[in-house]
Amino acid sequence: MMPIYARIRKRARQIVSRFPAPDFYKYFPGEIELSRHYFQTDPVIARLKSYVAGNIEDDFGHGMKHSIKVALDAGALMIIEGALEKYSADLTRRKVCIVQCAGLLHDIKRKRKDHAIQGAIFARKLLETYPVSPDEVNDICNAIHNHEAFKSNATISTTDGVLISDCLYDADKFRWGPDNFMDTVWDMVLFYNPPLSIFIDRYPKGMEGLAKIKTTFRTKTGKKYGPQFIDIGLAIGEELLDIIKNDFAHLI
Repeated sequence: MMPIYARIRKRARQIVSRFPAPDFYKYFPGEIELSRHYFQTDPVIARLKSYVAGNIEDDFGHGMKHSIKVALDAGALMIIEGALEKYSADLTRRKVCIVQCAGLLHDIKRKRKDHAIQGAIFARKLLETYPVSPDEVNDICNAIHNHEAFKSNATISTTDGVLISDCLYDADKFRWGPDNFMDTVWDMVLFYNPPLSIFIDRYPKGMEGLAKIKTTFRTKTGKKYGPQFIDIGLAIGEELLDIIKNDFAHLI
């Protein structure tokens, strides 16, 4: 990373640190901790996590760290939404495993064109050797296929399958909040290493894309708490842009 971006990243992370965590983490600590517990103790997840760590196409800020965050939040969303649907404890735990599998695999083909479709195809083949049923494989692959915003989605025929897909989508889009300016933007900069002038020119379009995510959340919980993630991200982004213009523009 060029020294200029290291300096801007430092300022960005200072801004992020001043903002409170999104309310989702304030109101659902028990569900978040339970999701983490399942993630750390499920043998299917342990095996899949080991595979993904060695094979994910880690670019554009969507590597292993991103995938684990998505898996954990998707699991928490499943616990919350499962309670609303009156799932049993055993059913909830199994659905958490399935959505966490989808979270770990959703960006496995990130560098490929149509990475969601390619990731779903790859996941179907990979999971042939895992102790998951054909219906569960379908749910994982449909969720991976459907995790991009503003793209046509695969049709899902079951309520449970839709919920798995929606939990993955919302957890992935939570990352467009503070995480975007803590890590994702700088991982992308590290990969592309653009001149600062190009970075600044493209900044408004990036902010516009971020704002559009606000209305796309899919679960009941995501619709209530997801927009705040985006609002925080936008506030951080606007403050950072002012700093770049005032303190770094002379370096263009």
